[in-house]
Amino acid sequence: MTVPLYQAKAELFRTLGHPVRIRVLELLQDGPKPVRELLTSIEVEPSNLSQQLAVLRQAGMVSSSREGSLVVYALSTPDVADLLAAGRRILGSLLTDRDELLAQLRSAGQQ
Repeated sequence: MTVPLYQAKAELFRTLGHPVRIRVLELLQDGPKPVRELLTSIEVEPSNLSQQLAVLRQAGMVSSSREGSLVVYALSTPDVADLLAAGRRILGSLLTDRDELLAQLRSAGQQ
């Protein structure tokens, strides 16, 4: 039985629903990084990072490779970076709208 497209899309967005996963994806936009570098930048327990990387890998958003004793992670496709950029644009728009609404509310209270 195949999964309906809307369910597959929901699963994709659920994958993005954790701050550590978002941060990992943001860091990987600059290129592949070894786990130790990700740990330094994110400051979480190694086991937590490992769990989040496994979720991202299982979802197909990142890939991993070995370089000697290092495990290096990379975005699986540039489309992941495009998705993050779209998210930033949407969030920026939402926050701007809220700022404008807050300003209107404040000015209405002074009248």
